[in-house]
Amino acid sequence: MTAMTGDTNSRVDELRFRTAGADDAAAVAELHGDSWRRHYRGAYADAFLDDESAGYLDAMWSKRLAAREGTRTTLAEYDGQLVGLSHLIIGADPKFGALVDNLHVRAPVKRQGIGTQLLALTAKALQEAAPGSGIYLWVLEQNIAAQGFYEARGGVRGDRKDVPPPGGEQRRLNGQPACFRYYWPDPSLLA
Repeated sequence: MTAMTGDTNSRVDELRFRTAGADDAAAVAELHGDSWRRHYRGAYADAFLDDESAGYLDAMWSKRLAAREGTRTTLAEYDGQLVGLSHLIIGADPKFGALVDNLHVRAPVKRQGIGTQLLALTAKALQEAAPGSGIYLWVLEQNIAAQGFYEARGGVRGDRKDVPPPGGEQRRLNGQPACFRYYWPDPSLLA
């Protein structure tokens, strides 16, 4: 697979980046759920991950992608299949700026530059929509690989907090998992 360069609608080999629309909700929810099951096991309850997360994520992404005001969801596709996504919420925090609420890459194509490209395209979209805004995200304390990924891209580890339970239901978590904030005061370093 060859990495993508240029704008979000360009294509090199079979990899393509584009902005998500409402009709992408089911595929986005499926990728998000697969990533959760791989990386959130232990922090999220098995019953939630295995039995409830699909319905929860279907509803969440249907709503998000139908009303996209103040957000941007960038998709990575390879041979017409969704392999990655990044979801940005502009102006989420007065101090840290925009929130990368989700960044997921399908396991078989990790470590091929897709996550780096998604993060760069997300930072570029933020610079166009809200010049001067910082960007941040939250990473599970147990997700050491993701922490290394963000640190390698200049992310600064900030505060630690308890993970909010999906849908506000504490039973969906195992105990009190924690997460770290990673932030970039100048997102142009990512783009």
